[in-house]
Amino acid sequence: MSDPICPLCLRPIPPDVKQSLHHLIPKLKGGKGGPTVLLHHICHREIHASLSEAELARSYSTIAALRDHPRLARFITWVRRRPPGFLSKVPGKRRGG
Repeated sequence: MSDPICPLCLRPIPPDVKQSLHHLIPKLKGGKGGPTVLLHHICHREIHASLSEAELARSYSTIAALRDHPRLARFITWVRRRPPGFLSKVPGKRRGG
């Protein structure tokens, strides 16, 4: 069986790589029982460093919308050149930049 693919960066997620479930609609905004996607941990961190819970609920509740966000699009271009197991610290909260 092949590794799952991260829907954000489209790289495989090997079993030994840190991964997390992302609620497409934040739990605090009514998405507790809603759809989730499996992402690389670094991809998940970048989503939450880039967007507030309100922005995620209002405008970014699909993978397509997330991939179209300018900052996330730059991140995806950057991270796709890294191996699937690549980890990097996302320095603090960096919203608004």
